[in-house]
Amino acid sequence: MAEAENTLAVFIDFENLALGFKHSKEDFDFHRVLERLVEKGKVIVKVAYADWSRYAKYKQQLHEAAIELIEIPKRSMTGKNSADIHLSVDAMDLCYSKAHIDTFVIVSGDSDFSPLVSKLKANGKRVIGLGMKDSTSTLLSDNCDEFIFYETLGKQERITAPGVRDIPKEKREVFELLFDTIAGLIRENKEILWSSMVKDTMKRKRPAFSERAYGYRTFSDLLEDAQKQGFIDLRTDPTSGTYVVVGFTKGTRG
Repeated sequence: MAEAENTLAVFIDFENLALGFKHSKEDFDFHRVLERLVEKGKVIVKVAYADWSRYAKYKQQLHEAAIELIEIPKRSMTGKNSADIHLSVDAMDLCYSKAHIDTFVIVSGDSDFSPLVSKLKANGKRVIGLGMKDSTSTLLSDNCDEFIFYETLGKQERITAPGVRDIPKEKREVFELLFDTIAGLIRENKEILWSSMVKDTMKRKRPAFSERAYGYRTFSDLLEDAQKQGFIDLRTDPTSGTYVVVGFTKGTRG
């Protein structure tokens, strides 16, 4: 039987992220964040807080990622905004009203969110933090169940295998997505990689994914082809009769 799927709520203190990017040579790419988070479960809430008049260039990519943008006007006297208060109130409201959400992701490095993290954990929630190295307080990162530095996203060496370049381009794409997904689930320490879990994660990474678009009648056919090509090992669960991905073959490396 497949293990229960985690459900995630993501709260983004965008101004703190922008502070971390102030001296960076690259622009913020939220798709890199989502690529990692969907390996952890189903993201059902995505909210970002900022004075968006200052960050208009990021609004398009955030809208494309279906993120709700909450406008936090700057206070005329102090020059600060109340994003941390709004974010904390909304997170706790969701904590109490939506029991099915088991994981909260706080995208910020601000130590002011440490009490929020403690409160969420006290209510039985798992808390993941994500932020820039230069703008993250150790008080926050050490208090989270897990903390991810943005700079590490997408830096993992891609899984390669002998012969993968000989596969037609249209199928090479789906194999690369499959490899990336399996590697991510292994990184998340999933005990059993059920075929349904692998497919669901692939669809979260690429919502338009369908094995039929690559010439496979079923997802099992795709897995069987990957095994036949010598990229992955499979076994059949004796109870359900469904495939379980054992892992990569020795010739496939990351």
